Amino acid sequence: MTDKLKFNFNLFNNFPDMYFLLSFKGEIILMNSSVKRLIEEDENPASFKYLFDLIQLCDRSEAEDLFRKCVEEKTSTHYQTKFYINNKLINVTLSCTHPIRTIDSELSDYVIAIARDISEEKKKELELVRFHNVAEGSVNPVQITDLNGKMIYVNPAFIKVSGYSKDELIGENPRIFGSGKHPNKFWAKVWKTISSGKVWFGEIEDKRKNGEPFYSQLLISPIMDKDGKVTGYFGIHRDISDKRVLEKQLIHTQKMESIGTLAAGIAHEVGNPLASISALVQVVQRNTKEQFTDEKLGLIKSQVTRISKIIRDLVDFSRPSNYELKSININKSLKETVEITRVGTKAKDIEFNVKLSNEIPVIPLIPDQIEQVFLNILINAVDAITEMNSNDRKKRIDVESFINGNEVVINIIDNGHGIEEENLNKIFEPFFTTKGQGKGTGLGLWVSYGIMKSFQGDIKVKSKAGEGTTFQLTLPIDT
Repeated sequence: MTDKLKFNFNLFNNFPDMYFLLSFKGEIILMNSSVKRLIEEDENPASFKYLFDLIQLCDRSEAEDLFRKCVEEKTSTHYQTKFYINNKLINVTLSCTHPIRTIDSELSDYVIAIARDISEEKKKELELVRFHNVAEGSVNPVQITDLNGKMIYVNPAFIKVSGYSKDELIGENPRIFGSGKHPNKFWAKVWKTISSGKVWFGEIEDKRKNGEPFYSQLLISPIMDKDGKVTGYFGIHRDISDKRVLEKQLIHTQKMESIGTLAAGIAHEVGNPLASISALVQVVQRNTKEQFTDEKLGLIKSQVTRISKIIRDLVDFSRPSNYELKSININKSLKETVEITRVGTKAKDIEFNVKLSNEIPVIPLIPDQIEQVFLNILINAVDAITEMNSNDRKKRIDVESFINGNEVVINIIDNGHGIEEENLNKIFEPFFTTKGQGKGTGLGLWVSYGIMKSFQGDIKVKSKAGEGTTFQLTLPIDT
C-alpha cells in the first residue's frame, strides 16, 4: 500500500461517519478516527480484523453475500444492519462501493465501506411508530397541524366524528370542523397561547359535516424541535356531547321541578277563586228559572270544573316519582294524559278519538312513569301532525286499548308526516331525533322504551312517510 493512498484515506478522519478501506476478502486495511474511537472502547479491539467481525451474528451471512456481490459485479450495495461493539448493538446503514484502483495505477484493489450510525433515527422511528399506533387506535379525535394551521395528520376517530374523509381534511384549516359559535377573539387568544409554546385547554363546540354539533374538550400542544422552536401543533379532542346533553337534561329536570312548584302555587291561588265562582254559579242556578241563563251557567260550571282538573293533573304529573308500584287503571291514565295533551296550543285543531275497552283489568305499574310514556308518544304525534304542510287533511289522533291473549294492547295512531324508513331502527336510540335544534333532546322515546321494558312490556312502531305512525304498547296482565 502506498503512503499516498494512506494519506488520501486520512482525509476521512474528520467525518462523523465510519469509513473502512477493505480488501476483497473484507479485511480491514484502514479505518478513520470514528471507527477507531468506537473499537478502542471494546474489551478486545484486536478481534476486529474483518468488517464482518463488527456485524451481529444473525446478519453476517447476508452481509458477506452482499459484499461478495459488490466485488464480483463491481457495483455498490446498501443495507441496514447492527454493529456489535463493547457489548452494545449499534444500528447502522452500511454502504460498500465498487472496487477502485489507486491513482498511481498500482494493482491493489480495495472496497470502501461507509457505516452511518442511525441509532437515534431508529429510536425516533420507533417512537413515531408507537405514537402512530396509539393515535390510530385512540377513540379520541387527534389532529396535527403545521405552523400555518393546516392539518397534516388526522386519526380515524377524527375522520369518523367529523364526517369528512381524510382527503377532505388534509391540507385544510381545522375551521372546516368549526361551528362558528366562538368569536374571533376566542381563537386569537388560543393562537397567541400555542404560538408562544404554551399548551391550551378548553371546551369548544364544533360542527360535523352534516351540520350536527359536536362538543369536546380540546387540548392543543405545540410540537417543539430540539432547539425548542415550535414546528407544529398537536390537538386531541375528548367528546363531551353526552355531558352537554345530560346538563340539558338536568336543566330540564330542574325546570320541571320549578313548574311543579309553580303549578302547586297556581292550584292554591286559582283553586279558591274557582271554588267561589263554582259556588256562586250553583246559587244563581237554584234561583233562576230562565232556561237560557241556566244553560249558560251550566257551561260556566263545566268550564270551571275543566280548569280545576287541568291544574290538578298538572300538579300530579309534575310531582317526582316515588317508584312505588300501584294498581293502575290503564284507561283512566290514558284519558287523563289525552286531556293534558288536548289542552296544548299545538293540539287545538287536532281531533282525538279515544276508544278504550272496558275489559282491561288494573295492572301494577308506577303511575307517573306509564303516564310519561303515554305523554311522550302523544306529544310526538301532535308534533308530527302540526309539522305537516298540508291543510287539506283532517288532523286526528286515535287512542285505543284492548286485550289480546294475556296482554293489554294500546295503540296510539296519528296521521302526521310519518317516519322515514331509514330512521325506524334508530328512533329508540338515545339522543336520536329528527326534530330541529332545540326542539327535542332525542330522549323521550328512549326513556319510554326503557320504562316499558322495566314493566316487562314492549313498544313497537309502524310508519310510512307521508301517511302517519302507529305506536303499539303491550303490557302483560300477569306481572
